[in-house]
Amino acid sequence: MESRIPQEELNNHLWNAAVLLRTYIDAGSYKQYIFPLLFFKRLSDVYDEETAEALEASNGDAEFAALPENHSFAIPDGAHWCDVREATENIGKAIVGAFRAIETANGSKLRGIFGDAAWTNKKRLPDRLLKDLIEHFSAITLSIANCPEDELGQGYEYLIKKFADDSGHTAQEFYTNRTVVHLMTEILQPRPGESIYDPTCGSGGLLLKAYKKVPSGKVAIYGQELNAQTWALCTMNMFLHRVDDARIWQGDTLSNPQNIEDDKLMKFQVVVANPPFSLDKWDSGFLTDVEEDSKGKKKMTAELDPYHRFDWGVPPTSKGDYAFVLHILASL
Repeated sequence: MESRIPQEELNNHLWNAAVLLRTYIDAGSYKQYIFPLLFFKRLSDVYDEETAEALEASNGDAEFAALPENHSFAIPDGAHWCDVREATENIGKAIVGAFRAIETANGSKLRGIFGDAAWTNKKRLPDRLLKDLIEHFSAITLSIANCPEDELGQGYEYLIKKFADDSGHTAQEFYTNRTVVHLMTEILQPRPGESIYDPTCGSGGLLLKAYKKVPSGKVAIYGQELNAQTWALCTMNMFLHRVDDARIWQGDTLSNPQNIEDDKLMKFQVVVANPPFSLDKWDSGFLTDVEEDSKGKKKMTAELDPYHRFDWGVPPTSKGDYAFVLHILASL
């Protein structure tokens, strides 16, 4: 049993993993590789922790310890961190194989969560570099006893901010300034029994802050995110914070909202959002089957939206912020 990992030590260790990637890939791509490895290591260590607890409870009965009911998720044979660590060549292929096996074994719970980064591209990620990354993460044990979810979640948030700082203008796609996050949740004051929704949830920081604002944790969490990679970050973030019942969908909230009930928009007591302001051509998802007018232009009309978000008026095509505001109002 290792000792509990101090927060600063954890943060530094996680960031130093990203430092290994320098000169190989752009800073904006760090998150595609570091977060999946972090999540993979966490899953493997927690699985081992649950196995050890079951063995102790059953006086060493290995068959009992392997039963699905003794685990929060499944890790198939050959897909554990230790299996990948044993690989000495084609390490990228071993990583991808483990990722896909875990996603398949856990169905919708973890489907697509590891993303589709170019792990097998040896020009970008040679075996030596991947081996260094694997060994770097292997130096710490990310079990719940050694690294409780709050501390690992803080480490995750630390990395998100560091990646945002390094990637410049693209950061707003997955990171909202934490002062803004704090202010928004202080204003909204979510209460037990309420439902909280973020139509542009990014990596989930706003939702998690609102969730933590309710000490009992008795709130329902819903979200949607367009970018598939950022959606995966959000899903990992929820899992690492042990918010197991959050419903986070992937897709375009304006043209294809996923939080639907009885063919209508779901209604929520609290909505938090940091939408992409002045999003250009936000209505493109609605215009595929629209006839052109006499001037050859296509025009968005309220009738095209079955959820009646734009009955009060359709925002100009270059003003996506207004479209999101109307979506939020319709969802309250």
